[in-house]
Amino acid sequence: MPDDEDALWQMTQYEGFEIHVAPLARDHEGQAAPEGEGFTYVGFVCHPGADPKLPGHAVPFHADGDVGFDSADEALHEGMHIGRTIVDGTHPDLTVLPLVTGGV
Repeated sequence: MPDDEDALWQMTQYEGFEIHVAPLARDHEGQAAPEGEGFTYVGFVCHPGADPKLPGHAVPFHADGDVGFDSADEALHEGMHIGRTIVDGTHPDLTVLPLVTGGV
């Protein structure tokens, strides 16, 4: 999904879907990151075994641009939480419905 192929992706299965999240260090142009802004995350939700690079096979998500975390673990934890809200249907903007109705 994201362009960063070297990201340390972690996956969990949840309610018949896979949630993939990668914590990423934020680039502060060689300077120390302000507290709470050192890390962010990217992720996607898909059916087990789906190819997320194919259109319609995954629901990508990421942290809001102004949201940062003190550690990679905090970013990973929040990314997994957001992935679960997407699967549960409680996320305000994203849903797995196209994955279910599209037969992918």
